Order: sequence, then structure tokens, then C-alpha cells
Amino acid sequence: MELGQRFVMMNVATSVLATVNAPYGANLSAHQLAAKIVDPVSLDILDARVFAFFSEVNEGLQHQFIDIMGVDHDQAHWMAAQFAIKAGYALPLAA
Repeated sequence: MELGQRFVMMNVATSVLATVNAPYGANLSAHQLAAKIVDPVSLDILDARVFAFFSEVNEGLQHQFIDIMGVDHDQAHWMAAQFAIKAGYALPLAA
């Protein structure tokens, strides 16, 4: 992997994790978050960090993070749609 690509990946992960971790005093890694955003257990327990990913992270960064981390797009969209239903309002990735 090229240095420039690695830098972009780190920037995306850092931005996403700052948004998701800071308000909750959490310390999730990029890999942990990637696993949580497609895990139905996150929906069952209403994981605030996953909700923050879907609701507070810029949609463009969401897509970049999903691509970089190799997250299943269909599952991420489904999870976003389920969180949107629970929240009672639209979430970008749910569309």
C-alpha cells in the first residue's frame, strides 16, 4: 500500500473515531467499530457509538470508512435503516 493511501486511511479512521469515541469516553478501534456497524447486537442494545457513526459522521466519511474497512455495504445500509426506524428520523446511509 502506498504511503498516500495509508495517510488517507488513517485520516478517515481518525475522523470517524474522534466523532464516535469522544462523546462517550470510548476507545473503540477502527476494526471494532467496523464490526459493530454490521452486528445486529449493536441494534439490539442500541449501541450509542454505532448510532453516532450513522447519525453524526459525515455521509462521505461513512462511505470511505466502510470501503477502507471492508464492511459489507448491504449490511451497513440495513443497520442504518434499522437505527433510523428506532430514532424516528432519516439517516443518510439508510437511503
